[in-house]
Amino acid sequence: MPSTGPRADEVRAEFHRLISQPGHAVDNARMAMETLESALAEGVLTRTPEIDQTLADLRLALEQDDGQKLGGKSAEAARFITRRLGQLIDAA
Repeated sequence: MPSTGPRADEVRAEFHRLISQPGHAVDNARMAMETLESALAEGVLTRTPEIDQTLADLRLALEQDDGQKLGGKSAEAARFITRRLGQLIDAA
């Protein structure tokens, strides 16, 4: 059963806004991930194994060494993974 209530709806809307705003996909994905992780920690949205795995995949896509700039492959992976997360949180 999906999480309900105004706060859950706000988090979903904010997540979708962040991933669709102008800017670099990697930066947008980081902001969206922080928003989602906070909502999950607060119990606003229901944590599922698939959300946890998809967040772990996103962390890997966004991982970088000191001074390393993430390029096109990371950006494309971030776009793909955040779209999937959006679908998952709409159902969570």
